[in-house]
Amino acid sequence: MSNILFGPAGTGGIGYEEGIPRAKELGLGAMEIEFTYGVRMTDSEAKKIGEIAKSNGILLSVHAPYYINLSSKEKAKIEASKKRILQSCERGHYLGAKYIVFHPGFYQGRPKEEVYETIKEAIVDLQKTIKAKGWNVELAPETTGKSAQFGDIDELLKLHKETGCHLCVDFAHLYARNNGHIDYDEVFNKLKGIKHIHSHFSGIVYSEKGERSHKLLEKSFFEPLAKALKKYKPDITIINESPDVFGDAVKMLKWFE
Repeated sequence: MSNILFGPAGTGGIGYEEGIPRAKELGLGAMEIEFTYGVRMTDSEAKKIGEIAKSNGILLSVHAPYYINLSSKEKAKIEASKKRILQSCERGHYLGAKYIVFHPGFYQGRPKEEVYETIKEAIVDLQKTIKAKGWNVELAPETTGKSAQFGDIDELLKLHKETGCHLCVDFAHLYARNNGHIDYDEVFNKLKGIKHIHSHFSGIVYSEKGERSHKLLEKSFFEPLAKALKKYKPDITIINESPDVFGDAVKMLKWFE
């Protein structure tokens, strides 16, 4: 039996205490806690929000800050990135959120294999800390929307295989990364071994360099994904990152049904 959950990225400004019950009211099943501009939440606040989510049956995940580059040429930047991810992991643990999503890094003109090894080393190091602290979370590096960024689906599946980390599949990013093309059959076949797929989806504006911004979702853009969900029946959470986080999450749910 596949379990398909839809939810918003953040609360569109109404705050989690109001936003989580709102998600339930709308028939949604998930929500991503956004630490995009910094981890501005204490462990006790995280605990409280986690309890609200639990009582409303809303599955939480976390998006770590944007300022992360685990493949920076400057060691200090890698360390600062790790610190932000670990802060997100700690809050995630108290929130009861399993997946900690982040954009892993940039190629910066270097061979892909070299960048892969640098990021892999950082993830293994982070996992040691997570284990030592006893935090019940999994790292989920995200597929990225620009070809200059590390994070195509094959790189992340290789990381998953070699380190045991999870991954976040952003379908809109893959579409933008491949210049307006995504083969859902190919993507879902690649994801076959993944028990639960954590993913993002929204409308997207892109250029030949890839992703530019998120935009409101159109039904015609969602339909190919909906068809693939019906066909492959995955166990999946789909977080909407468009400018109307609740509205477009509800649209996806309705269109899918």
